[in-house]
Amino acid sequence: MQIERVGVVGAGQMGNGIAHVFALSGFDVVMYDISQDQLDKAKVTIEKNLKRQVKKGVLKEDEIEGVLDRIVATTNLEHIASVDYVVEASPENEQLKVELFKKLDDIVDEHVILASNTSSISITKLAISTKRPDKVLGMHFMNPVPVMKLVEMIRGLTTSDETYNTAIELAKKLGKEPVLSKDYAGFIVNRILIPMINEAIFVLQEGIASAEDIDKAMKLGTNQPMGPLTLADFIGLDTVLAIQNVLYENFKDPKYRPAPLLVKMVEAGYLGRKTSRGFYSYQ
Repeated sequence: MQIERVGVVGAGQMGNGIAHVFALSGFDVVMYDISQDQLDKAKVTIEKNLKRQVKKGVLKEDEIEGVLDRIVATTNLEHIASVDYVVEASPENEQLKVELFKKLDDIVDEHVILASNTSSISITKLAISTKRPDKVLGMHFMNPVPVMKLVEMIRGLTTSDETYNTAIELAKKLGKEPVLSKDYAGFIVNRILIPMINEAIFVLQEGIASAEDIDKAMKLGTNQPMGPLTLADFIGLDTVLAIQNVLYENFKDPKYRPAPLLVKMVEAGYLGRKTSRGFYSYQ
């Protein structure tokens, strides 16, 4: 199947990065969001990140305009009707994603694959909400999308070989390295990563060490590029909590219970970099 035009549903931190890499790889992109303000911010972010890539020698400065011209931003979901492939990148909320998949299923042609960038939610649940369960899979990019090479490819119980193989080839065209995960909560990366972050929050909550020393210990002791609390702020504490809750609800194992401090911080609106305050201040 020839894929030339891609729909990206959601223009937040992940969505604008996904739109960026598709446009950079020569695909036309329709980027949808309910918020015009979010779309405007996304376009500014994409341009800024393209300029960073110019400094790194990834592309030439006179190529930026061409990449940006390949991205059409819209608040009208019906404009997705013209695409050959969809990547949904809405907030990590199962009900929201199910409703979006139902709408997308009615809007796009029956041959179009619907992929979700979900980091934890069941692909099978999303698939059976549509009339094309064989054409639904997970395509979980890592953050920041233009930099990180990995893409988790998640097959639901209903995903066909043709859908999976098409998505794998597409990921490779983006210069990404795909890995296959079965459809279990958290998949590979977040099944391991989020409980580690959650445990770091317990360590902070119990007064065992400061946020700075927890991060320093994990960076210098395990050779991680950033500490778990810094990473949590980068991901967004609301997203960390949402994934932790999915793990807890799916496995019914107390080891996945969210740290009370994490819950309180999300309730207070301290979500990390996106709100300028999390475990650290970003004023």
